Amino acid sequence: MTRIKWNLWHGNAVRAIEHCDDLDFYLTDHLEDKTQKKKYDKIKPFQTYVTDFDKYISNNINFIVNYSERYNYGEVISTSFVESTVNYVIAKRFSKKQSMQWTKKGAHLLLQVRTKVLNNEWEDTFRKMYPDFRPMKSVKDPDFIQEAA
Repeated sequence: MTRIKWNLWHGNAVRAIEHCDDLDFYLTDHLEDKTQKKKYDKIKPFQTYVTDFDKYISNNINFIVNYSERYNYGEVISTSFVESTVNYVIAKRFSKKQSMQWTKKGAHLLLQVRTKVLNNEWEDTFRKMYPDFRPMKSVKDPDFIQEAA
């Protein structure tokens, strides 16, 4: 696990995936040994986590950041600004203390909509799906000039 973490910290996702595969192979080897299976009954759940982590790294290989390089250049390596944005966008609805909660799918869809709204992209996206949505006001339109004033 230390090698996987080290490779991810240094932005080497390919090597991290190789180490995940090695670990998966090692765990599979232990599962086939009946004496080890009884001795280590948590191997199968752990192997599931390793497989899921391997898939996560593979799916996000283009987004793995070289934190070591960033750290050496004095750049931000914290994700707190991202977490803060997510908290702002979806608010408290995902909290277990709330009486009304979002499902993971619902929160994901809401996050997409809120992001479009915050980036001023919602109207264009909506217009693509519903072409008859209120017409865009042109600069030549007299109503547009009155509203701008």
